[in-house]
Amino acid sequence: MSETGVARRDRDPSLAHRNYVGDTAYRDAGAGETIVFIHGVGLNADAWEPQIAAFETTHRVIAIDMMGHGKSGVSKAVPTLDDYAAQIVIVLDAIGVAAANIIGHSMGGLVATAFALAHPARTLRLCVMNSVYRRSEKQRKAVIVRAEEIAASKTVGDIEQPLERWFGPRDQQPATTNDVRHWLTHANAAGYAAAYRLFAESDDVFVGRLSKLITPTLFATGSLDPNSSPAMTQAMATEVPRGKSLIIDGARHMMNLTHAAEVNTALQEFMKTSAVDSKDLRKAFGTFMTGVTVVTTHDANGELRGFTANSFSSVSLDPPLLLVCISKFAASCETFSTAPVFAVNILSEAQKQTSTVFASKRAGKFAEARYSLSASGNPLLDGSVAWFDCARHNVVDAGDHLVLIGRVTDYAHNDASPLGYARGGYFTLDLEQSAVNAAAQSGRTEVGAILEYKNQLVTFRAPDGKFDLPHVGRNGDVGSASRLLASLAENGIKAHLGFLFAVYENSSDQTQCIVYRGECEAAPSAELLDLNNLPLDLFRDDAIRSMLRRYCAERLEGRYSVYSGDHISGDVREVS
Repeated sequence: MSETGVARRDRDPSLAHRNYVGDTAYRDAGAGETIVFIHGVGLNADAWEPQIAAFETTHRVIAIDMMGHGKSGVSKAVPTLDDYAAQIVIVLDAIGVAAANIIGHSMGGLVATAFALAHPARTLRLCVMNSVYRRSEKQRKAVIVRAEEIAASKTVGDIEQPLERWFGPRDQQPATTNDVRHWLTHANAAGYAAAYRLFAESDDVFVGRLSKLITPTLFATGSLDPNSSPAMTQAMATEVPRGKSLIIDGARHMMNLTHAAEVNTALQEFMKTSAVDSKDLRKAFGTFMTGVTVVTTHDANGELRGFTANSFSSVSLDPPLLLVCISKFAASCETFSTAPVFAVNILSEAQKQTSTVFASKRAGKFAEARYSLSASGNPLLDGSVAWFDCARHNVVDAGDHLVLIGRVTDYAHNDASPLGYARGGYFTLDLEQSAVNAAAQSGRTEVGAILEYKNQLVTFRAPDGKFDLPHVGRNGDVGSASRLLASLAENGIKAHLGFLFAVYENSSDQTQCIVYRGECEAAPSAELLDLNNLPLDLFRDDAIRSMLRRYCAERLEGRYSVYSGDHISGDVREVS
């Protein structure tokens, strides 16, 4: 192991220049996207010197002295994690930063996590280094005993033992060890005791809560860190939706100092992670119900080109403008971005197959479609609800897409029912509305749902021990989607209903059954079954077994249909 020290530019372990807001002291360097560093117990902002030096050329770096540490005051005798996290809010507000990357070490990792949970919109990325999670009973007792000794002695106590844990045997890295020794021996005893007590008692404070972290999160530790172990780090990463773990070989607790190069490289790579979950963002965008279009044109050689798009909007009536978006990665992007003319066809509910064809990469798409040519030579698809023939007005670069703005030169429309699209699937308004209306006219209505949670089916046990779907209205009560959601919420299940999946009459008691498909965020009171291996014979009746067979088959293709009939026979109409 080579000697690196803290790599301070002045090699002086005394506190560097600070800025102040209230009782909170902090270092502020560089410009760009903001990174906030939070140190561990007994240390101060200067413990991040190697990271400040590495990132101040590309980012704005804020390193905070925790309450009662460095030059920050002790504003509360018994502070909570939220109190320490509030310091971050105070500093960000003072410097006018809406959101930042939050990086915490040891106790600072707990503070960083508390901030990210309380302020997700202000957290771009989260990194938790050498922190603790679910200590063993032996570890917990040992750290509580030390906390009590520190509180009783009103000093920082024996620091040589923790230094050996943090750095290994003496004299391996004397300069760095001496810097940390200096900070500890000059620490505010009251601030140290308060922070250490909270650190000792907070190893399980986030149990059951980490799944609520929505930001990209990196958990890191050293392979030789006994108290912030690799097992703890990996356990935390497993519970966070966008969590990753990193174990730095040969490193101990103070790895940001002893293994600064490896830590900085890992952080630089982590900073490239998109702060937004693109898959989840797509799902959020997909909740907006749209129509479906096929955009067409011809290239300089007269070859017809077309693609499916739901990113369509009117822009202006005078002049008449509209827009559609095309991915820069689409094979026809260059053709459409340079074409002087193009057409937009709004599809009807009878044109789902047409949409699928033009959304594919297959050759000869127009061989599978009936069309005529507009005055400018663009294909107009037969059966469309409306079409617009356009001249190129502008092309706007927008991230990973181009926005094609067209000036409408001709158009036509009719009274056919449009094809809808939302949450990754097609829907037909006429079919769903008529089915629900028919069920609503019945005297008894049961509403149920096929709900997924992490690729598992949400079920409950019927009185006879059989599996059953979530439902309301089976025993003479009036069923409705809102009552179903309320019933689930009473059992701790937050569900989101999607589209209709089945409407049928149970002829044995003339009950109209409406079944939706959807998802839920958590299902603590439900029995979860693997959707790839459902024990269908253990479900309560043939109607449910039949629905689940169809659901599993359609789920594999991502194309769903709606069943309408009775519990024995009926029609299945495709909606995606």
